[in-house]
Amino acid sequence: MRLLVMIAVFAVVLVASAALNQAASGNFALALICGASTAIGALFMYRRLVSTLEKRPVTEAAWSTLAPQVLRWTAAGIALFTVTIGLIALFGGYRVEGWGSFWAMLATLGTMIGAAVAEELLFRGALFRLVEEWLGTWAALAVSGVLFGALHLLNPGATAWGALAIAAEAGLMLGAAYTATRSLWVPIGLHLGWNFAESGLFGTVVSGTTGTHGLLRGSAPGSELISGGSFGPEGSVLAIVAGVAVAALFLRHAYRTGQIVRRGGRG
Repeated sequence: MRLLVMIAVFAVVLVASAALNQAASGNFALALICGASTAIGALFMYRRLVSTLEKRPVTEAAWSTLAPQVLRWTAAGIALFTVTIGLIALFGGYRVEGWGSFWAMLATLGTMIGAAVAEELLFRGALFRLVEEWLGTWAALAVSGVLFGALHLLNPGATAWGALAIAAEAGLMLGAAYTATRSLWVPIGLHLGWNFAESGLFGTVVSGTTGTHGLLRGSAPGSELISGGSFGPEGSVLAIVAGVAVAALFLRHAYRTGQIVRRGGRG
């Protein structure tokens, strides 16, 4: 029952976030306001639901750790994407075509704040966490990862390969990040940093969405296997390798610190 209620609530939040982002497209001030408002509202809603339905402190989204963890892991997400796009460029799959717009970059930041928080509360805060209680960590990683990839089939430039890539690199990595730290701020920061860098800094397509709005204007020449083609860099085999490698590091830490939950309980 808890799972169904939380999934229903945050699915609505995700749809509302997408509608607000569409309405604010191109207006950096409105995009920042909409993104921040969506994020704050969704977080308050998550905390209230968990407190009401589970009767416990919401330690995975503690206000006291929000700023330091989100800032740190957003920087880590930006760094991870920068390394990834650098490798893609090295193999001929990305090229800078010129400058974009500083204001477009800020608008993208607002869009990504709302989207990252809404998606992480749905997929890691609700789906992953509650499936893990029932079936254990490995099943939760598989279920949340596959459904996270499937969500991206709704994007205009979506491909089956792109959805599989998202499931493997992002779904797995973000689930592993939560497993290792038991903090939602970590996957939220990684998600925000990666997506902001992808479009807001390097001007590439995010998960098959239309248009790019960033500081740079980028193109994706060469092999789609390297560039990701119309789906964007997340469809690149190099992005998959990067995401899976980071996920492996998180899971190694989770295993060593006893954070892996087996079906029926910890151990």
